[in-house]
Amino acid sequence: MKEILYLNGKLIPRTQAKLSPFNFGFLYGYGVFETMRAYNGSVFRLDSHLARLHAAAKTLGIANELSAFDLEKACLDVLKANKLSNARLRLTLTLGEGDIIPSPDTCSGITVFIDGRKLTPIPSKPYRMGYKAILSSSRRNSRSPLSRLKSTSYLENFLARQEAKDAGVDETVFLNERGFVCEGSRTNIFLMSCQMLITPSIESGALPGITRDVVLELAKSLGITTLVKQAELGELFTASEAFLTSSTIEVMPLTRLDNKPVGSGKPGPVTKLIMSSYHKLVADKAGK
Repeated sequence: MKEILYLNGKLIPRTQAKLSPFNFGFLYGYGVFETMRAYNGSVFRLDSHLARLHAAAKTLGIANELSAFDLEKACLDVLKANKLSNARLRLTLTLGEGDIIPSPDTCSGITVFIDGRKLTPIPSKPYRMGYKAILSSSRRNSRSPLSRLKSTSYLENFLARQEAKDAGVDETVFLNERGFVCEGSRTNIFLMSCQMLITPSIESGALPGITRDVVLELAKSLGITTLVKQAELGELFTASEAFLTSSTIEVMPLTRLDNKPVGSGKPGPVTKLIMSSYHKLVADKAGK
């Protein structure tokens, strides 16, 4: 079966998809993206992902051009065209083709690209054992507008992920320039301290994650006290438990940091409760 992509308003075979080498997403990383997860043919929190994309497009100055595309329909069309049920969707938006000089005024129009792939879920063992992480050797700049965007300028994240790979762990945790806990290279962070579920604020440089928002909603419905703030590194090291979130990994326990156990070194009770509640919510929304 041929893989079908969405490119600038059309569904086309992958072999026919072509972009100019002068696309500003390629030349300068002038673009943003969303990674979404589909369950039973339905994209979870699609409206939230598209709202975040539109907000990012506004920051980039290309929101007006984006309004010409029906992105909700496009995402669902990609799933249907590829007969995908449980899938990973990537929606990429760039400024489009321009001149070799770094001037957005030379670009003729935006590029919208959507790809869908069958998603093979992570095995159950990591969820039972938890992820291991290290602190990144670099710092996030909380004052940069890029910290609030899923930018195609992704090199910093790739280098952090390579750090994790070289260290034989699963994730890298960023601190910001002031030493506060920020986020993982591909995840948001939650920790339990003083009987409160804490997550770093957006002002700390953390991405406004879609799964992060879902977890905050779930915690409230479960009667768990939450606190969004600038989290001290010491709070993470002394937390009774911690976990990571993203659209693709959902809720993942964090059980070791810099070769030290987080809490008991095993998934904690609040983590397990959030994990089960998240799975139930996804199943209900997907009509399983």
